[in-house]
Amino acid sequence: MASNPHLARLRRICLALPEAHEKVAWNSPTFRVNDKLFVHYRNNHHGDGRIAAWVKSQPDAQMDLVESDPEVFFVPPYVGPSGWVGVRLDKKPDWDMVAELVEHAYRMTAPKRLLRELDPAEPPSAAGRSRADAGARSGSAPLQTDIRKIQ
Repeated sequence: MASNPHLARLRRICLALPEAHEKVAWNSPTFRVNDKLFVHYRNNHHGDGRIAAWVKSQPDAQMDLVESDPEVFFVPPYVGPSGWVGVRLDKKPDWDMVAELVEHAYRMTAPKRLLRELDPAEPPSAAGRSRADAGARSGSAPLQTDIRKIQ
């Protein structure tokens, strides 16, 4: 499978995350942490004409994105019912947004020890854990990747 600029840029974003790795599955690149999938690259999947990333997400975020820009965002087959969102990479997406979505997907998938590498050091709260750890558990931690370094 020949590389293309969309895949190269997506790969840089995904592999910049701690212990993320690439694995070919279903004849296309997937990006994983601890061998758990968080992004799947698809090029013309079953003739759909899209160059896209399927990104792990939550159903409410998926619907908000699809409604906000259906030209770029879509509900992908197979994984869409679980909340994943498709992002058309061939429709000039906002790559900052793509990086944020990828990092959010990573945060939903990665173990806590790796999430701590993404979050700046913060003093422990009264409950004995950092606000970053609490946010990572709830899935609401702000996205911290400096995307300028990976684009």
